[in-house]
Amino acid sequence: MIKAHGGKLINRVPEGKEREALEELAPGLPKIHLNERELRDFEMIAIGAFSPLEGFMTEDDYLAVLDLKRLAKGLPWTIPVTLAVKGDDDSAYNEGEKVALVGPEDEILGVMQIEQKYHFDKIAEAEKVLLTNDDAHPGVAYLGTIGDKYLGGPIWMLHRPKHHSFENYRLDPKETRVLFKAKGWDTIVAFQTRNPIHRAHEYLQKCALEVTDGLLIHPLVGQTQKGDIPADIRMECYTLLLEHYYPKTRTALSIFPAAMRYAGPREAVFHALVRKNYGCSHFIVGRDHAGVGSYYGTYDAHYIFLEFDRYEIDITPMFFDHSFFCRRCGNMGSSKTCPHDSSDHVFLSGTKVREMLSEGIMPPSEFTRPEVAELLMSYYTKEKETA
Repeated sequence: MIKAHGGKLINRVPEGKEREALEELAPGLPKIHLNERELRDFEMIAIGAFSPLEGFMTEDDYLAVLDLKRLAKGLPWTIPVTLAVKGDDDSAYNEGEKVALVGPEDEILGVMQIEQKYHFDKIAEAEKVLLTNDDAHPGVAYLGTIGDKYLGGPIWMLHRPKHHSFENYRLDPKETRVLFKAKGWDTIVAFQTRNPIHRAHEYLQKCALEVTDGLLIHPLVGQTQKGDIPADIRMECYTLLLEHYYPKTRTALSIFPAAMRYAGPREAVFHALVRKNYGCSHFIVGRDHAGVGSYYGTYDAHYIFLEFDRYEIDITPMFFDHSFFCRRCGNMGSSKTCPHDSSDHVFLSGTKVREMLSEGIMPPSEFTRPEVAELLMSYYTKEKETA
């Protein structure tokens, strides 16, 4: 099976005497309240999903990621994973000391060793990572809500953040690796999504499944943007599709509990590297992966992979053109497989499906499977009634 990024799957969940000592120490430490993104990042670091990171980034790693799309030691990495504090909190957190990391109910979740406290430039981060400084971009808007200093250093997770849903689908990287081995899969393709799966997605997944042993549908259920369909509705859609339209012995469903950055091309590479930690050998990179609005070019998420050597990324990206339903062919295709004029093509997108549903229009079978369309229509109808 593919190795974790950096060669080792990180585990920041202490045991035995180390855990006992940290549990005793934590209540007396200065506290840092984690926001929603930081809470997700904390958990992802601790379970090894963000290997090789052992904590929030110090300045050397942070600047290298911004300027070179790599960690300070040269390993490919494209997204900052950081913990911010406001200037008026500055004196409470000192380099060389430990702090307690707490959740939304003031519960202690873990401990962090502060190796570094450093200023950062929000505009520079936005322009380099998100490729825009437009406040309308959700990632830029997020930067406007946080403090002006970052704390970097290793973390230890003493208590996992509370989850109230999808417990049966919360598989950590060490668990997906066990699952794949039990299924006898050597090559596994992962599919990232924050939308219900429509026919174009299904087409990409099944094309990829033709050349791999198994498919991991790995939907993001962390923080997303306003207007996205809620995770519980999406999960119902996924289970319906897997039950009726996918081979049960060659598919798996597990959630990806990270927060979206909407960083387009950089996030596409990031999503691939993280799926490598889950044990996946291949990763589907679709049109405008992790994009939002019109901030990124249609295939920028494909082109960015050319900046890295195939063997340092290791996981194999699978690139697909914009797919569509062709009325004349009577099935799904792309410009690579269909000879017909665009007037015969029905182009699909999650945005288009949401628009139709919000207008009370049932998406046709060319857009999405009828079971999914009915479920989504029911959700939108209830939303209108309660609005």
